[in-house]
Amino acid sequence: MQPDAGEAHWAQAGLLYSKLDYDGARAEIEIARRSLPNDARVFELSGYIDRRQGRWPESARNLERALEVDPNNVSILWQIALSYESLRDYAKDAAVLDRILALKPNDLDARLARGQLEVAWRADTRPLHEVIESSMQQDPASGKRLAPLRIFLASAERDAGAAERALADLGDDTYGPDAIQFSRAFGEGQLARWKGDAAAAHASFTTARVAQQRIVDAQPDYGPALCVLGLIDAGLGRQEDALREGRRAVELTPLSKDSINGPIIMGFFAVICAWVGEKDLAIEQLTRALQLPGRLNYGGLRLSPSWDPLRGDPRFEAIVASLAPKEVHD
Repeated sequence: MQPDAGEAHWAQAGLLYSKLDYDGARAEIEIARRSLPNDARVFELSGYIDRRQGRWPESARNLERALEVDPNNVSILWQIALSYESLRDYAKDAAVLDRILALKPNDLDARLARGQLEVAWRADTRPLHEVIESSMQQDPASGKRLAPLRIFLASAERDAGAAERALADLGDDTYGPDAIQFSRAFGEGQLARWKGDAAAAHASFTTARVAQQRIVDAQPDYGPALCVLGLIDAGLGRQEDALREGRRAVELTPLSKDSINGPIIMGFFAVICAWVGEKDLAIEQLTRALQLPGRLNYGGLRLSPSWDPLRGDPRFEAIVASLAPKEVHD
């Protein structure tokens, strides 16, 4: 085998991975491994392929192997943290983020991620609040960059004024988890909804719908965009449209194709169901989504206004309680 053959197969694996051909990428990376048996990049890319195919434990192991070869690689540490977050192994996630902070103590992204972890793990918004507040005091211009996180935090804390300011700073940008991206108009509709202002919510969701329909028309088979349209229609009370769009979004994003955005869309379909009054279906979808690695977590379910229609339902409250941190505090 030529000395550069491993490099060529590694590069081809990366190309196939970017084209979502995960089986092809896996075949190429196995060939690359023969001549690059201790190359961190091979383990790293293997971890990414595993993760996209829903092989989360294998992904974490490959990324850990990459880190053994390249122990101070912050990029790999970030990816390991993402894996543990999705596996809801928050203690390990915290340890990895703390390791990043030991290497880069002033890294704002790491400090923000550590704060977000406390929201997910313990439904504790204070650490994230403090990091955001401190950052904006030191650099007022950071408000726009932090707008997506500020919207998330304001919703969790039910701070309408903070949400309005964050949405204003968001401007024409979007926010949301991974491929699910919301506009400012959607955020304003959501804010009005949890404030109980039905007229304002309807107006904002109507505005959001016009733009989102254009996105869906341009990419009719793109699940994340259709999921957002379903949420908007749920906010507008268009029950049949919302349920159809939500179901189709789930179908278009199977776990075999995208194990990161698939569970996220499944969770948002549960929100759609809750918003249109289909509580049984919402609980069913939420239960399914929580059986998979993903972004759904204790803090989000306990704090987010999105889940308000299910509060008081014993099934929902039992789900939230089952996700609560198990450690006992004095």
